[in-house]
Amino acid sequence: MTDAPINAEEAFVGTVAPEGADQLDEAKLTAWFEANVEGFRGPLAVRKFKGGQSNPTYKIEAPSGPYVLRRKPFGPLLPSAHAVDREYKVQKALNGTDFPVAKQYGLCTDEDVVGSWFYVMGMVDGRTIWNGSMPESNPTERRAVYNAMIDTLAKLHAVDVDAVGLTDFGKPGNYFGRQVQRWTKQYKLSETEHMEPMERLIEWLPATLPEQTRTSVVHGDYRIDNMIFAKDRPEVLAVLDWELSTLGDPLADFTYVCMAWVTENGGRSGVLDLDRKALGIPELEEVVERYCAATGRDGVPDMNWYFAYNFFRLAGIMQGIKKRVIDGTASSAHAKAMSERVTPLAERAWEFARLAGA
Repeated sequence: MTDAPINAEEAFVGTVAPEGADQLDEAKLTAWFEANVEGFRGPLAVRKFKGGQSNPTYKIEAPSGPYVLRRKPFGPLLPSAHAVDREYKVQKALNGTDFPVAKQYGLCTDEDVVGSWFYVMGMVDGRTIWNGSMPESNPTERRAVYNAMIDTLAKLHAVDVDAVGLTDFGKPGNYFGRQVQRWTKQYKLSETEHMEPMERLIEWLPATLPEQTRTSVVHGDYRIDNMIFAKDRPEVLAVLDWELSTLGDPLADFTYVCMAWVTENGGRSGVLDLDRKALGIPELEEVVERYCAATGRDGVPDMNWYFAYNFFRLAGIMQGIKKRVIDGTASSAHAKAMSERVTPLAERAWEFARLAGA
């Protein structure tokens, strides 16, 4: 998949003054903060992060510290999409473990406050790595960062879901079957044109589902730019963006992070076309070995089916963004460029399906 390189730093980093529908009622929000956020002292000032094209995300500055607010988008939404309540629930549960997530302050389901559901968490001071090549870095640090990313994922998959109160966070078993069904449905609800590779995948994926042997918390969008690293060391301080999290097959997360090794860089998380040896980025075999050692696995199944599934799912997600661009409800200026990726993603998914025997 070759995307035109984008400057992620430019597209996603920093904040802008919220305009139009993105503005929040600061008086109502202040009252909610006073009633719900422990230790809050006003007044507050609101800025919107440039990224967060799915759930609009804001930086709230106050004398008591910086906070982050994530809300559902306004307008008609696809069923089960933009579930900020689920994001809040899983992070709140993980706050009680040694897994790195931001501190959660509260969830608001009263649409009268800002016009949609939202939750508030602490702001984590660190760095986001947008480009998988880590151009400002060195081989030793790159390797350590990639290892930390894999070790943190293994730690998530070791969380005892019953002990942290997430027994009901997802249905048991048949994770990939339900996911294929879900993304087929979401794709069909936001379909804007006929796409032959998607039609073939919709038929092939449910007929070839792999066996699920383990269940864990699944993040759903685990990749290098969805976490905050310490500024001065290769340590993950917080994993962000839990919108797609549920209980499921941990191989979904693992094979998704491995997609970087079959995706060209284009200024983002892919490492396929990089000189990984020179850069110090571990090879896919090393990543598999490290994850298996940390999770007590003998190995992982052939990943081509999982890559086909993951590219199919991404195509479904991008199709949702494309439909919102057409409907005029997309939240980010970058959404239009993302919406043009549906066809290449669907074609890439079908390539992996062929490699898996389709």
